[in-house]
Amino acid sequence: MNARALAIQVLSRVRATDAYLNVVLDTLLSESPPKDPRDAALVTELAYGSTRRQLALDYAITRFADRKLDALEDKVLAALRVGAYQIFHTRIPARAAVAETVQALKEVGLARAAGFTNAILRKLAELPGPPLPSESNAVEHLSIRESHPKWLVERWIRQFGRERAESMLVANNQSPAVVVRANTAKVTRDALLAQLQEAGVEAKATTVSPVGITLPPVGRVEDVYGYAEGLWQVQDEAAQLVGVYGAIPESARVLDACAAPGGKACHLAQSHEVVAVDLHANKLRKIDAEAKRLGLSERLKAHAHDAAEPFPEAWGEFHAILVDAPCSGLGTLRRHPELRYRRKEEDLSRLATLQRRILENCQEAVPAGGLLVYAVCTVEAQEAQDQVEMFLRSHPEWTAEPPVLPGLKLPMAQAYLRTLPGPEGFDGFFAARLRKLY
Repeated sequence: MNARALAIQVLSRVRATDAYLNVVLDTLLSESPPKDPRDAALVTELAYGSTRRQLALDYAITRFADRKLDALEDKVLAALRVGAYQIFHTRIPARAAVAETVQALKEVGLARAAGFTNAILRKLAELPGPPLPSESNAVEHLSIRESHPKWLVERWIRQFGRERAESMLVANNQSPAVVVRANTAKVTRDALLAQLQEAGVEAKATTVSPVGITLPPVGRVEDVYGYAEGLWQVQDEAAQLVGVYGAIPESARVLDACAAPGGKACHLAQSHEVVAVDLHANKLRKIDAEAKRLGLSERLKAHAHDAAEPFPEAWGEFHAILVDAPCSGLGTLRRHPELRYRRKEEDLSRLATLQRRILENCQEAVPAGGLLVYAVCTVEAQEAQDQVEMFLRSHPEWTAEPPVLPGLKLPMAQAYLRTLPGPEGFDGFFAARLRKLY
């Protein structure tokens, strides 16, 4: 199956099942691996690019389609998006983009829709560029141009101002760099950096995280030096900063209350005894596998448990708890572009209620003098600083205690860690370091 046909399969399956794009893409690439690595890269670009630019592509397609897009078969709509993406956002010649996409649609068993698809793509290919709404309506223009729902554009302009909101929207449509965290249980960041460079990898140190390394564009990360030896783990720099900002003493026994997919649990286990908990038992297998690969199995034990419910006394006492709470994920839209179309504004209140339940349960398990680090991968105040401030007002025995980290300049908002999507290259994260006084 050629690259465009695979991309059509990926997008149609994501639409039909509401699965995560990265999961479907990885699954199909492993089931039907392209012979040429360049084809795997093209499938990835077409799948992610078509999803990131979906609203703009649909806006263009609608100009020439004689039926509503929601009524189209999944594979037909996927083919139209893949074709339009190539026409407007790649250097692939328009004629080739149209012909190859129509051929790919035939390859996935929909030859009967080839004429319809060909006619629309040929009309799109005649345009000088992607059509956009008038700039007189700033919200609608930005919503279509950067493919984010209007409610989110309005919300971010209100929270961050027009300039910063626009830079966030733009950043969410860029491919993120591959960033890894050195496994300091085995190697220092500087030593790993030198080893990668000796192996011919053009790696460089991250700008803020003291344990991060940015890799050049790679194919399979599993093929990069040090993966098999467990010398590093893939983790965005902003996510790394949560562990750094937490500054949990090495002697502390730690509970990671919402551990999947396990990056922060493994980060903590490099220097702590960690109990990793997640509601979904199937997700724990990946955490166990990563801990084994990194040589951390003795320090990290995983259990299935609901973090909103009391923890078993048999687990013993914890000196610190990490609450990496379930959230909207609106800080990670460049990595999970499909989320922007699935999230609704009302989801924020529902998630905030769940976060409060988890916080209330976890704070009970922290002894006097202990730490709680609350983190979310979102830019929404309702899930972040507002959540923490509400908690502190109702719990006078707790206080915000930012860490003292000489030589490190973390991106802070008052006492809290906060990163935003934008030219800095971060995902959007928030974390609060809280101390139980009595």
